[in-house]
Amino acid sequence: MMEGLEKIGVLLMTYGGPDSLEDIPGYLADIRSGRPTPRAVLNEITHNYQLIGGRSPLLDIVKRQGAALEQLLNADGPRYKVYLGMRHWSPWIEDTVRDMLNDGIQRAVAVVLAPHYSTMSIARYHKKIESGLEMYEGRIDFEYVDSYHDAPKYIQALANRVQEGIARWPEAERDSVHVVFSAHSLPVRILKTGDPYQDQLFETARLVAARAGLRDGQWSWSYQSAGRTPEPWLGPQIEAYIPELAAKGIHNVVSVPVGFTADHVEILYDIDIKAQNAAREHGVRLERPPALNDDPLYIETLADLVRERAAKWEGVALG
Repeated sequence: MMEGLEKIGVLLMTYGGPDSLEDIPGYLADIRSGRPTPRAVLNEITHNYQLIGGRSPLLDIVKRQGAALEQLLNADGPRYKVYLGMRHWSPWIEDTVRDMLNDGIQRAVAVVLAPHYSTMSIARYHKKIESGLEMYEGRIDFEYVDSYHDAPKYIQALANRVQEGIARWPEAERDSVHVVFSAHSLPVRILKTGDPYQDQLFETARLVAARAGLRDGQWSWSYQSAGRTPEPWLGPQIEAYIPELAAKGIHNVVSVPVGFTADHVEILYDIDIKAQNAAREHGVRLERPPALNDDPLYIETLADLVRERAAKWEGVALG
């Protein structure tokens, strides 16, 4: 890479998670925009985090993802600098934008580590960037990756997870294994607004099932991790869906949460504990291969997205 070329920033963003049990009240207050958290909800969330080790592993995983991405992007020379920002915890997206401004970044690609677009998720990350630029009175030309739900390497990485999960059974039993794809539930009202979230999720599931060689009827869909609000959320929830599968005679199940790219609380608790308890109660063997985390195919997916958005800046010298 020629010296003197402008450094391109890459802002990886994710939801965030508490670093300790003591952080949970503040973390929930941010999610709830300062509204008081009911004691029952606080106790429940604290208990869930106690069961997974007392803290969120998300930041550690995202740091690994960021380091791997920066190394891949700079294989031919130091052109890119990767930054990390979280929507609801430190490092806050707004503060990371400040750091990018202080480093002199003028152009950057923004990627949320969630492959499916919704106005209730991805769009809100973009607003955080705008708030950071306004707060610190700076300007960065951002290119946004809205979604990558059908990116070939992402699909292949998930198909590999499907096959890894099924391979945990003896070969003679593998035809009986059923795969359940899932993602974070959102309020049902998004369907009335034309939000693309559910359509993108279902397309991902179909593509992964085809790539993994699953038969029709060998896979299905559920949601997970619905919010604690009175309004209806997209379903069925996986812990309620597993008993339905058991009632149909399906007792071997692989869980593949396609909407999550890191092993954090929505997987470590909602799948590995909550859904697993439902499975045991109904005589179902539930297996879950690891999330994508820093899988090379996933990192290559991110690198492809960044390079595609940054292509228009190739050859731009420092001004």
